[in-house]
Amino acid sequence: MTTQPSSTVPSDDATSGSDLRSDGGAGAAYGAAQRRLWQVVAVMSSPLARVAQGLDRSLGHAALERGPWVIVAVIAGIAAWFVLPVPAAWIAAIGVALGIALVGACLLRVDRVPDLALGRVAWGLAVAFGIALIWARSTSVGEPAIEHPQILTMHARILEREEQPARERVRLVLAARDEQGEAVKLRINVPQEQASPAMQRGAVIGLTARLMPPAPPLVPGGYDFARAAWFQGLAATGSAVGPVDVIAPPSPGWGGIAAVQRNLSAHVRSQLGGSAGSIAAAFASGDRGAIAEADEVAMRDAGLTHLLSISGLHVSAVVAAAYFLAFKLLALWPWLALRVRLPVVAAALGALAGIGYTLLTGAEVPTVRSCAAAVLVLVALALGREPLTFRLLAVAAGFVLLLWPESVAGPSFQMSFAAVLAIVALHNSAPVRAFLAPQEEAWFMRPLRGGAMLLVTGLVIEIALMPIVLFHFHRTGMYGALANMVGIPLVTFVSMPLIALALLFDLVGLGAPVWWLAGASLDMLLGIAHLTASQPGAVKLAPHMGGLAFGLFVAGGLWIALWSGGGRFWGFVPVLIATILLLSTSRPDVLVSRDGRDVAIIEDGRLMSLRESQSSYASDTLAELGALDGLPLPLSQWPGARCSAEFCIATIEREGRRYRLLLARGREYVTERDLAAACARVDIVVADRWLPYSCRPRWLKADRRMLEQTGGLAIRLSSREVETVAQGQGAHGWWHGAGGVPREAERRTGSDQ
Repeated sequence: MTTQPSSTVPSDDATSGSDLRSDGGAGAAYGAAQRRLWQVVAVMSSPLARVAQGLDRSLGHAALERGPWVIVAVIAGIAAWFVLPVPAAWIAAIGVALGIALVGACLLRVDRVPDLALGRVAWGLAVAFGIALIWARSTSVGEPAIEHPQILTMHARILEREEQPARERVRLVLAARDEQGEAVKLRINVPQEQASPAMQRGAVIGLTARLMPPAPPLVPGGYDFARAAWFQGLAATGSAVGPVDVIAPPSPGWGGIAAVQRNLSAHVRSQLGGSAGSIAAAFASGDRGAIAEADEVAMRDAGLTHLLSISGLHVSAVVAAAYFLAFKLLALWPWLALRVRLPVVAAALGALAGIGYTLLTGAEVPTVRSCAAAVLVLVALALGREPLTFRLLAVAAGFVLLLWPESVAGPSFQMSFAAVLAIVALHNSAPVRAFLAPQEEAWFMRPLRGGAMLLVTGLVIEIALMPIVLFHFHRTGMYGALANMVGIPLVTFVSMPLIALALLFDLVGLGAPVWWLAGASLDMLLGIAHLTASQPGAVKLAPHMGGLAFGLFVAGGLWIALWSGGGRFWGFVPVLIATILLLSTSRPDVLVSRDGRDVAIIEDGRLMSLRESQSSYASDTLAELGALDGLPLPLSQWPGARCSAEFCIATIEREGRRYRLLLARGREYVTERDLAAACARVDIVVADRWLPYSCRPRWLKADRRMLEQTGGLAIRLSSREVETVAQGQGAHGWWHGAGGVPREAERRTGSDQ
């Protein structure tokens, strides 16, 4: 028991007494007091401490690679910024993350659970960094959209030109000035017959364009073009009206690699016609504009779409070919082989080939990401390290996140890294290493084992990608593993080398035979795609899964991939819960577009559309979100509806109850008294114009006044649930619905987005 000092003794003398001097002075006294404090805290939280120590022992036994989990924490921070609605929530999340890091730093001082404490520090700081990073990126590059649709006559400089012959147009990205004279970035579609060769990057043109604000999702779960345009700095999109005049040619140096890319694409298509030539042009230059829509759909439904996008497969093939060719050819020079490390020289040449191919194909985000990963693999090979590791993947992901943190929300980043993560996790597992290890066997067994491993790898990748594909596209190919088992080797070892060889032989005018072989291989690829996509059950459709189910899929997949030991199987728990949530997700009964013009009712496995819309984008999106395939049926032809020129009244029965809907389809004047009487007899009213306050349905009035605030709707009648686009937008810069700014979109096709 400690004796209290007398009140007549100054407090300064208490720290200089003989008792304290025997303990080592003031510093020792402070340390002793701090230890007593932490002992009290430890006693009070002994259950938590025991849990923490148990987790710490588990971490030590699991041989966990902690570096990749730090990148996962950065991704979690970025994702949290997208999910949280307002700046106050972002600041609070940063504060919580920093608080967790501070707790970890305090625990480091007592050294009771060092691994967990260090993990808290790193993960807390990483989450806070992720939120701050994407917030800063949004503030620096985001461009407010124009406030309303408009027709603008302007002079503009061409920043980018994209050929899209399959859609009979050319897409231009322009730097111009808006009605107030402010500099803006626009994206304009020009009909192909009006697009002259002089309209090149850097040229100044004069035109009149119909401009629209970048469109938010048509209905909940749809593609959010407004968000993508925000991070691209686009203030508006639209199309040219009337002729487009070239006022000034490009300045010297503006053409650059874009001109080389365009010329290369045109050369490939001139040597190889048809669909094969379009795909060959995509492989050689990254230009996908000439690929026919039917071929793209077949490739998508067969699970082969990734072969059309210049990403990991193509960059890896170029880098690997350059590396091994350089290594083998340089080894033929004894003088050089004895004086330099050939792996280093070959890695440098392979990196140059990969960077050149990336620049040639447009340096899109997926290509840059793949190039960075390939260069890291080359560095590992040059240093004699294992090339395919989680840490290497984490470094590549960190590089991409620093430059484009918004890519976390897009399917490209998610699918690319999920596929590579699945490959690394599979091939680093002990059973697979043992299966692929060299052993004494018959000559034909090794190719058989390699083929079996290729099929297993394809299945694992398909399983890993399926939640991502369903979340973003609401459909997935079921036979993708089988199609990829043939398609990937065909493209990697046949088509791409033949295209490169044909381009080389074209220098001396001898490329025609090689082009014929390349065309035959690409025709085979398309044949596989169309055959696979046409099989019964080739495509699985699903309603939009919620963010909770998707988050559980991602969390479980990361745990399964990055954990080691028996604890890995705990990752199947969130995956199982997410699967149950996905299977229990019902189709919406009614879908209402953001402007109220397009309304779809889902009944008996059919999609009934209010209007026979000329917008294929609208009808395709409504069918996609309704998890239905095939053309919609006009509502006027459905027995459950009665339609006039101005309104349709539809009756839907769910769980023994009838719901009546009044849907506006015309623009003619209707007396307020008649409208009020009609509204009183129905449960839901939907209109693309403002309705008077006297229109009071029994449940929901979705007129223009409401839809400008909420965006599109997905209505489930049995649960009386109304899901809105606004619920997933918050106060982010690309969404202005809550501010009352109209976000009406033109009647566009899906290709406009």
